[in-house]
Amino acid sequence: MLVAATFPSPANYYGGPIFPRSLSPHAFIQAPSPDAAAERPCPPAVAAESPERVFGWIEKGSIEPENIPVKMKLDTGALTSSLDAKDLRRFERDGDEWVRFDVEVTDKDTGKLIDSRFERRVLRNVKVRGAGGAERRPVVKMQICIGKQIYEEEFSLNDRGKMNYPVLIGRRTLGHLGLVDVSRTFTVDPKCSRGSAAKAD
Repeated sequence: MLVAATFPSPANYYGGPIFPRSLSPHAFIQAPSPDAAAERPCPPAVAAESPERVFGWIEKGSIEPENIPVKMKLDTGALTSSLDAKDLRRFERDGDEWVRFDVEVTDKDTGKLIDSRFERRVLRNVKVRGAGGAERRPVVKMQICIGKQIYEEEFSLNDRGKMNYPVLIGRRTLGHLGLVDVSRTFTVDPKCSRGSAAKAD
């Protein structure tokens, strides 16, 4: 279908119509036909990406492979995850710095205190400043189970005995887990099996 497009005449300025030889007073442009537009194929639909997993700000989890049940606070205000560590002692092994510590948790079903000892190689030390001054905290690799997945993540060790939750999950670990809904708690139970470990990048 052709649609006429009329250009303004310069007669008002020059006393008569003046057009270059290559241009006529009326030019024609091709407009799309309604039938042709209807026949145009639609672009293929793109599947939406799967939404990220959403956790509550408090979750049940476990320390692996010992399967120690713990309550975890998912804290977007903290950068590095931290773990409650009792009787922390540093020592050297094969020229590397190691640390020995105990993890104490209360079994929610029996009320019995569970005390487990760990030894881990120190990856680095972080300096933390508080009201009592600055302190160096060792950072080690630990495996935790949340939902059906085991994550191997870095944890700074500190006596968190005065805190409500022995494990605090920071943003570095949350980047591997998913999103946090601060209005929800205890959305999943730890149900990890061997072979479900996912190492950090």
